[in-house]
Amino acid sequence: MKDDYQELVDEISALLGVPATLENRDFGLIAFGAHDSDDDTAMDPVRTRSILTRKSTPAVRAWFEGFGITRATEPVRIPAAPDAGVFRGRICLPVRHRGTVLGYVWLLDDSDPGPSASRLAAAMEVTSRIGDLLADEVRAGADLARELRAVLTAEPGWQRDMALAALRAALGPSADGSHVVLCVAPWRGEEPRVRAVPGTAALCTLPYGAVAGGGRANGPANGRPNGSSTGPITRPAAGSVNGSGEADTLALLVRLRSPDALAPVLTAVARLREEAGPGAAAGACAPRRGLAELPAAWQEAVSAARASVAQPRFGAVARWTSIGAYRLLTALPTEPDPVIRPLLDPVHTELAHTAEVFLDHAGQAGRTASALGIHRQTLYYRLSRIEQLTGLDLDDGEDRLLLHMALKATRL
Repeated sequence: MKDDYQELVDEISALLGVPATLENRDFGLIAFGAHDSDDDTAMDPVRTRSILTRKSTPAVRAWFEGFGITRATEPVRIPAAPDAGVFRGRICLPVRHRGTVLGYVWLLDDSDPGPSASRLAAAMEVTSRIGDLLADEVRAGADLARELRAVLTAEPGWQRDMALAALRAALGPSADGSHVVLCVAPWRGEEPRVRAVPGTAALCTLPYGAVAGGGRANGPANGRPNGSSTGPITRPAAGSVNGSGEADTLALLVRLRSPDALAPVLTAVARLREEAGPGAAAGACAPRRGLAELPAAWQEAVSAARASVAQPRFGAVARWTSIGAYRLLTALPTEPDPVIRPLLDPVHTELAHTAEVFLDHAGQAGRTASALGIHRQTLYYRLSRIEQLTGLDLDDGEDRLLLHMALKATRL
């Protein structure tokens, strides 16, 4: 879909002989034409910011909207406004579909007399095709929120089968293509627009911590966690709630041109995670073809998001394929194993850290002491205290495995 927009933007750039930029109605960047001028001053700061950050400032947006672009049906010329950060004039081509503005094509307008009326008319015909594409995406995402939510919350069995059939029918032939499922939680406010992530086929919000197969299969009937792997990703930050006083989880089903074409999607979801605010996490499942494994894919996305809270090294959007042992750890009960409860006492924080570092270094005393910056004898003393408190034998492989998994699981 993104390539379709790029082709249409390039067509407008060729028609008018100037680079064009396409933004949605919220001034989020969708596509832009190449700028091949050798003159560095020819690049307008507003256009540069839009390309680099994929959005415009409130001051710029207010200046442009003050010229009636949300109501316009023909090209609108907008003068420069240095006070608002707009150093060069613009021509705005409103992108509409059945009377509704869905986006804008922007052209730098410093030439005199500028593009001819006939060329602008031809460019407006191209914007109508862009409007059709944007309308299809908005319609698909908005219409399928209910269907996606039903799949992710239905009980295994006939209810889930019916929900999957409804979603598959709504998506049409694209349902059999490659998809990735993503999770962002906790999510604040309303559902984002479909264009927030390129290729989004459907998105919806769910009760915080909800996963596929909720209810009796994975938790109580109200969808709240009961100590299973479907527990919350992290505690909601202050204010991260919906209108009912409960936090939300955002689920996205995104089409992929190929299983390897994840980079743009992950970048867009990372921005959504930033918008969600402090404490938010994001995860992505392993890409799949078709929808048959959609509930399992959602669980992978939730697990990956939980892993990102425990290990920031997994990146802004943790991928199920990259979280290693956390694939298993996220399936453990959320309550800490009794064996490590003594180590969770604040007075034993140093011992818990020592145990984790020791096990992370495969039980090698020299490397552990070096990593902790302590003498070996100090390490041996701490290890003996750990054994006393937990009742485990750190020379026993299974005891080590239990302690290591229990410590890592507490991060979730």
